[in-house]
Amino acid sequence: MKVVALSGSKVGSKTRTALNYTVEAIKAKSPEVEVTVIDLAEYDVQFSDGRNYLEYEGDTGYVTQTIMEADAIMIGTPIFQASIPATLKNIFDLLPVNAFRDKVVSMLVTAGSAKHYLVAEQQLKPILAYMKAQMVQTYVFIEEKDFHRKEITNDDVVFRIERLAEDTIVLAETFAKIREDKEAEYDF
Repeated sequence: MKVVALSGSKVGSKTRTALNYTVEAIKAKSPEVEVTVIDLAEYDVQFSDGRNYLEYEGDTGYVTQTIMEADAIMIGTPIFQASIPATLKNIFDLLPVNAFRDKVVSMLVTAGSAKHYLVAEQQLKPILAYMKAQMVQTYVFIEEKDFHRKEITNDDVVFRIERLAEDTIVLAETFAKIREDKEAEYDF
């Protein structure tokens, strides 16, 4: 199974910190899972211009193809100005409409205050549903007060991250088994 941990911003460290905890949780519980971390701060991704994702080269081609080849995607995003970052929205724009069909997608959201809790519900989930994602229904919301010097200091947040990692893997394995069983019904 291939999992992509996508850090959806070019600035800040909290989202990447949370994804690092998530990746470690996956490796501890499911060492057989291949995890690729894509931190958009480390890539030069072009703006979408409507081309097929396979036509992009360089960092843009690598990022889009890696996401398309994944079985599960863990999206980490900060909330800026009560919205997701443009860098993350651009990734969605680069991918085809059905990019997340048969993929499990989970979310980690970092924000400066609790007032931004519903951004994932009102902005991110509708985009993922439109792109046909099988979503892990609960997501991890982490406030600025839960971090100190690039460490998560709230044990409850760490527990929720571990649970999200486990739920993502279990759901991806379950959907893969269901698809296998469905395909086995056909005799050709």
